[in-house]
Amino acid sequence: MCGISGFVTRDGSLSEEDLVKMTNVLEHRGPDDVGFFYNSYSNYTVGLGHRRLSILDLSENGHQPMESTRFTMVYNGEVYNYKILKKALKQLGCVFNSDSDTEVILASFNMWGIKAVSKFNGMFSIALYDHKKHKLYFFRDRTGEKPFYYHISSHGVLFASELKSFHEVKFFKKEVNRSSVAKYLSYGYISAPNTIFKNTYKLESASYLEYDIVSGKYETFTYWDIGEYYAKDKLNISFKDAMDETENLLSLACNSRMLSDVPVGVFLSGGYDSAAISAMLQKDRITPIKTFTIGFNEPKYNEANFAKKVSSHLGTEHFEHYVTQKEASNILQSLPDIYDEPFGDSSSIPTAIVSQFARNEVTVALSADGADELFSGYPAYHNNFQLFQKINKFKYLKKLSSFDKIISPFNVPNISKTYNFDGKFYKGAELLKNCENLSKFYLTTTKNFYDREVVELLGEDWHNQYQENFDSIEDMLELSYKTYLSDDILTKVDRATMSVGLEGREPFLDFNLVEFVAQLPIDYKQKGRTTKHLLKEIVHRHIPKSTMHRDKMGFSIPVFEWFHDEMGLYIEKYLSKESIDKSGIFNYSYVNKIIYSFRSRQGDPHKLWLLIVFQMWWFRWMND
Repeated sequence: MCGISGFVTRDGSLSEEDLVKMTNVLEHRGPDDVGFFYNSYSNYTVGLGHRRLSILDLSENGHQPMESTRFTMVYNGEVYNYKILKKALKQLGCVFNSDSDTEVILASFNMWGIKAVSKFNGMFSIALYDHKKHKLYFFRDRTGEKPFYYHISSHGVLFASELKSFHEVKFFKKEVNRSSVAKYLSYGYISAPNTIFKNTYKLESASYLEYDIVSGKYETFTYWDIGEYYAKDKLNISFKDAMDETENLLSLACNSRMLSDVPVGVFLSGGYDSAAISAMLQKDRITPIKTFTIGFNEPKYNEANFAKKVSSHLGTEHFEHYVTQKEASNILQSLPDIYDEPFGDSSSIPTAIVSQFARNEVTVALSADGADELFSGYPAYHNNFQLFQKINKFKYLKKLSSFDKIISPFNVPNISKTYNFDGKFYKGAELLKNCENLSKFYLTTTKNFYDREVVELLGEDWHNQYQENFDSIEDMLELSYKTYLSDDILTKVDRATMSVGLEGREPFLDFNLVEFVAQLPIDYKQKGRTTKHLLKEIVHRHIPKSTMHRDKMGFSIPVFEWFHDEMGLYIEKYLSKESIDKSGIFNYSYVNKIIYSFRSRQGDPHKLWLLIVFQMWWFRWMND
């Protein structure tokens, strides 16, 4: 796990000193080593930088940038099947000088060309410079576990693991993309390929970009798509056989992610997902694995007791830490530096805290993200599908899809003063407007701010809906996998873990497991109102149902309660009229309405949170 950065310019505008600055700002991602490749040619300059967190082959043999006769490469991540690839490459005549996966990746590109990326089972972002063809290639793993940002301008192209590297470059223009602000307000994150800045992008998961240095032209390609596996005929397999094969694939995925020359642990919440990971790892081991959890003194947020029960049953070496309001406040202040762009998932705070806590004992931690998207774990999938079907049984409601016509004679902002304490007036209007299309209906239910609220906040109408069209629960799973999982959940985990030099690994995202589960009948995953049915039955093989059975809890923190306490100072600091006017993004009158709703305990506190997080980001990165 590392941090990478670099550039290609055709006007000589960047120096080796710029490369050093871009790379060293990522030291938190790779505190163990640093390396640079910088070369000027007759018509362009190329620079590749690398910060290393040593996980495999701790010797200097794993140093990057790594070069061959044709390529120079910097790489962030882990390829878990590298030993299998290495054996195949040796049979083809390749000779190796290290036991690092980096050397195997480079040899794979030398042997098989760009298509080698399809052979990698792991998490990665790669920048590959082709000396012979004068091209630069960018690659990202299938699910988007590892980040990759790039910026295109007349000067050339910049790339990095985090946006903060670009701030070290003088010609980088920090122009806010207001369409991205609208997406952030709606969903709490900015979906790929967009970022908060204009002309700056996230490389989408399961894709690669080819940049022709001489012409400046570039094109992106997709090399894998989970949708292809959902589209296949469902496997003709019994439920028991599906359980057996799923457990086998999950066990293989977990154990392959234990490959390390440094200590490894597991994040354990006590829910089914992390319990499954812990059970797969502990069942064949005599030595206890290390598990980590955090707790809160507020009972409705506290999962520590459940995690302790699971740990006790499995026999893990368990570590727990109870979070204080002061710790949460300290992390809150650091969020703009950790995430670089507005990021509204409040569970980023406990994720950062548990990462700090685990880093005292281990350098690698396995996490259980992706299980909800694979096994239909969110109750909203079933509930929204049922609600959609019920609404469409009533023909007269379809006529209300033209709800805008009904309310157009009225002054909506005035109506909302009375009826819109938490956006319910707008939510009802938007749900009815979209009630004939499942994709639009479902996406409306996931929003934080509704379309009319975004208009009131930004003063403009931004079309920020995903351009999707689907009609089943499986379509919801696929969309969540491609968007929410990649752009919210995995972003949260990567930045939180890497902020303290901890490598996070995700067994549920092993593509062999993903492809298999996608082809299973939906009834195996969602049995009536029972979510994750298949996964739960696998867990019950190892942990008693009585130990596991409880209501689903999200990984959340009582930050909203704390905003009524000492942390209320953040409201005064970042949402005052002076602060709102200074950033110049939001309409203060509507912001003030949200504050009033929060303080009267009638509104959705998450809306307040999204505004505070955005303002904190703006004052950190835009307030020159």
